[in-house]
Formats: sequence, structure tokens, C-alpha cells
Amino acid sequence: MTFAELMMFTVRLLAGTGVFLVGVHLLTSNIEQLATGKIKDLFEKTADKRLVNVGIGAASTALIQSSGVTTVLIVGFVNVGIMNLYQAAAMIMGANIGTTITAQIAALSAFPVTTYIQVCVFAGIMMNMVCKSDNLQKTGLILAGLGLVFTGLSLMSDSMKTYHEAIQNIFVSVRNPFLLFGIGIFLTALVQSSSATTSVIIAMSVAGLTIGTGGNEVLYIILGTNIGSCVTALMSSLTSGANAKRAGLIHLMFNTFGSVIFFILLMCWPDFMNATFRKWFGSAATEIAMFHTFFNVACTLLFLPFCNLFVRISEIMIREKRVDARFTYLDERMLSSASIAISQLEKEMVLLSDAAMDSFRTAYRSFYTRDKGMIEPAQEKINQANRIYHSLVNYLIRLSAQSKLSEEKSISSLHNNVGDIMRIAEIADNFTKYTQRTVKHDLHFSGNVKAEIDDMAGRVEELYSLTRRLVLEKEGELLLQVDEVENEIDALRKKLLNRHIERLNSGECRPESSGVYINLVSNLERLGDHLTYIAHTVDVG
Repeated sequence: MTFAELMMFTVRLLAGTGVFLVGVHLLTSNIEQLATGKIKDLFEKTADKRLVNVGIGAASTALIQSSGVTTVLIVGFVNVGIMNLYQAAAMIMGANIGTTITAQIAALSAFPVTTYIQVCVFAGIMMNMVCKSDNLQKTGLILAGLGLVFTGLSLMSDSMKTYHEAIQNIFVSVRNPFLLFGIGIFLTALVQSSSATTSVIIAMSVAGLTIGTGGNEVLYIILGTNIGSCVTALMSSLTSGANAKRAGLIHLMFNTFGSVIFFILLMCWPDFMNATFRKWFGSAATEIAMFHTFFNVACTLLFLPFCNLFVRISEIMIREKRVDARFTYLDERMLSSASIAISQLEKEMVLLSDAAMDSFRTAYRSFYTRDKGMIEPAQEKINQANRIYHSLVNYLIRLSAQSKLSEEKSISSLHNNVGDIMRIAEIADNFTKYTQRTVKHDLHFSGNVKAEIDDMAGRVEELYSLTRRLVLEKEGELLLQVDEVENEIDALRKKLLNRHIERLNSGECRPESSGVYINLVSNLERLGDHLTYIAHTVDVG
């Protein structure tokens, strides 16, 4: 092969690889956006049954065509405490099975009918340009991505067929199992996709190229790709907590142990490929794809009973260095899946509301007991709510920047709800001022007055409990109860203010306490209003 021919081959091969990767990206990103609701439902079904978690991991990965995305999400869920390491270990094993679907799709390129699939590029792009529905536009890009996958595979295969003899002379000399294993690791770590590397190998087989003697050599590369695929999860976990790092380590251990066991098996059985997959399947592309699937299924069956051991080893190797200052449901990994990110934001919103209500309770008790010593703890809790608020808003802004039209309503509601929650913290701050004023001016309220205020505060607590349950459980019946309690709070405000006027007229109450009392009762009623606003944004459909 001359230098000019080598350059032409390289350009055509890289062009085909580029088209293939663009197709995979279009396919993965748009399926992920369309399927995030289903992925969310799958992850919420996590259980203690290992086979169920393996199935969830496999189904999620097969759905979005990327074990990298699934594993990153799993690491994210572990990091925020939604999923424990035992569940994550089984799901990661399932994700390795699910990722083999891409190789199975690539293996179809060995059949002539796949030439016609390439027309999906045109059909999909036209669908994306003409359709106004966001979901139909994404479906069009999925079709275009599928067409580009096969177009890229075709370009790679054609470039190899053109210079078949020269390329074959190069690959026939590559027989060292350790070198081939290293090539698989390096290439996959470079493109961060075992599916991409495997698909290139499949394109070579479609072009009639063989590696080494045509025996087990190609399988060593496939084994290497499984270790290289761990790079994405490991990089994702580096800036996370100890449990997230452990999840990444479990992924690496599972793939490494499995690859090493099969590496030894292939070394001891040089005729493995010819005695098994080559005998069972007629196409070289199908043989490679089937081995990829068989390897991951076999490793899962082998290691699934030892999930607890993997978790224990990860805990020994990665120690908990410190306890996080506060728990959070927010994780940058979730930003790529809007539906999941919104679900996490709702949980974080509940954390914020808990902090705001906690500050209110402390401030209220400070007023009720005339204890100025409780003002500082109340202010600390208000500051904590402010810290949660700022991180939540920053996360919302980042999500808004990449959200679709269908997600804007939910994000807008969250913005409004966060504002309403912070009004609770402001009301808590008002109560600390009422305490200071009451103590400073030696204001006193009768036992009956305090009992009335306490009754109203109790109704507010009841309203908060209902609203919190409504946000988390989304049951329509709770909304009716919210409205009922809110109406009771409104009626109670009018009743208390009327009684206060009567006491003023009878001389039972001192006029100087009037301002504190009226503001206090009005603030309690406002707090109820903000909770009701939040309740009415919840989609109970």
C-alpha cells in the first residue's frame, strides 16, 4: 500500500467511524430524552431481588443504547442515596448485558437488507424538519441516527474492502493476546464506548478481514473493550461521594474479573471460536456479536451470587473520609435526563421546605416561650434553607438551559414553588423580630390568646403535612384536604382578628401589642397561602 493509498484508506475509515458515532449519538440522546419517563419508572422499581435489578439494568441500557449513560445514572443515584450499592451492583451487571444490543444491531450490516435501512437518514431528517411535535421531531432524529449507524458501518466496511489485501497482511501478523487485549482497552477508553469499538470490529469482519489466524484473536479485543468501557463511570464518580466511587469500582471489578477469567479460558482453549460460535453461526459479524452477549450474560450469572462480596471489597478499598455537610438529591449526572432531574428537584424541594418549616417552628417556639436564646438557632436554620435554595436554583437554571418545550411547564412550576417555600423562611425571620419586639417592650398575651395562636399554628402544620404528602405521592384526594384546611385557616384568621378587636374595645388587650398580634396572625395565614399555591401546582393526573 502506497502512502497515498494509506492516507485515502485512513480518511475513508475515519469518515465512516465519524458517521457511525454521530448516528449512535443521535440514536442514544434522542431515545434517552423520549424514554426518560420509562427509565425513571424502571429505576424506581429497584428491589432487593438481584435478578429484578439485573433486568432493570439490562432493559434501561437496551432502551437507550448506552451502558455508559445507564452506569452514570446508577452512579448518580447511589451518590444521592436513592439506590444502595447492592442494588447498583446487580444493575451494573444488567447494563453490561443491555449494551450488547448495539453489537447485535451492527451485526445486521452483514445482511443485504440493511442497505435499505440507510434511507432512514433522509426520512428521519425530513420528519424532524416537517413535524411540529417535539416527540415526533425526536423520533425523526432516532430514525436518522439508525440510518447513520448503518451508513457509517457501510463506509468502514467499503474502505476496508478496497484495500483488503494490504490491510489483511497487517492484521494477520497481530497475534499476541496481551497486545490485542490492550488494544481493546485503549480504543474503548478513547471513544468511551465498548459498542463503538465492537461495531468497528464487526465492520472489519463484514469486509472479510480477520485478525491473526482468524481464531480467538478477535475475542481478546472484545474482552478488552469491556474493561475500557469502565472509564466513563470511573470518571463520573471521581468528584462524587464515597458510595459513588464504590459503584464505579464495582463496575471495574466486575468487568475486569470477567475478562481475566475468559482471557485464561481462551488461552487454554485455542480452538474455542472454531469449536463454538463459528460452528453455530454462519456470519462472522454474528459470531462476534453473539460472543459479546454470551460473555456478559455468563459473567452476570457467575458473579451475581457474589454481589455482597463486591460491595464489601469496594467498602474496604474506598473508606468514608468525611460525612457530607448535608444530604442532597441533586447530581450533575441527572441533568442529561430531564425527567429524572425534575423528579430529583421535587425531592430537593421537599428538603428545602423541611428546612424552611424547621426554621419557622424554631422561630415560633421562640415567640411562644419569649425565649430570645432560640433566635440564633432559628437564624441558622433560615441560613441553611437559603443555602439549599441557592444550590436548587442554580441546578434549575442549568436544567432550563437545555430543557425542551414539553419540560418547561414543570421547570417553571418548580421555580415558583421554590419562591413560595422561601417565603416560609422569611415568615420565620419575621417571627424572630416579633420575639425581639415582645421582649424589648415587655408585651404580654393572655393564655387564651396564646391558645388561639397555637391552634392556628397547628392548622398550618397540618396543611404542611398534607402538601408534603401531595408533592411526594401525587394523590388527588390530598388536594381536596389541602383546600379544606386552607379555608379553615382563612376563617380562623378573621375570627382571631375580630376577637382581638373585641378585646381592645373592652380593654382586655393593650393597644401596643396590637401590631405584633395582627402581623403574627396575618403571617400564619400567608404561610398557609404559600403552601396551598405549591399544592395546586402538583400534577395529580
